Amino acid sequence: MNQRFAFRLAVGLGVVSLLTACDPNRIFEKNTDFPTSSWDVQQRPTFTFAIADTTARYDVYFNVRYASAYGYYNLYLQASLNGPGGPVGRPMLHQLLLLDPKTGEPKGNGTGDIYDLQALAMPNQRFARPGDYTLTLEQYMRQDQLPGLMAVGVRVAKHAAGGK
Repeated sequence: MNQRFAFRLAVGLGVVSLLTACDPNRIFEKNTDFPTSSWDVQQRPTFTFAIADTTARYDVYFNVRYASAYGYYNLYLQASLNGPGGPVGRPMLHQLLLLDPKTGEPKGNGTGDIYDLQALAMPNQRFARPGDYTLTLEQYMRQDQLPGLMAVGVRVAKHAAGGK
């Protein structure tokens, strides 16, 4: 890893940390880095978070860190949610737009050629039972390796009327 890339990555991580540090609605946020900056189809990051308040509604976001060298404008993810009683619903397929399909402009916040996108994936979600929930993400593209994808993550926040 060259120094320029390491510096950009450190700055990007710092910006994301600052932006998410003061959010009182957030109950969980974690990202999984791909050491080779490529998401292999065999890698299935899992994220476990605790739900205590079953009367509240929650928003679940997917975080994606990607380089401008990523070869597609979108990313298909399959998300499987398991709770205290087993699977919660069926696995869901999500399409995240990383680049504007018409202009090719990257979406999200960027530093140099690295971008961070946070996409609302499961809005206004209700969890029926208190306990630990595990969300597993799978890349669902037609390619075993997705170079240019550096990290993926999950953020869970209490739903706030009118947005994040």
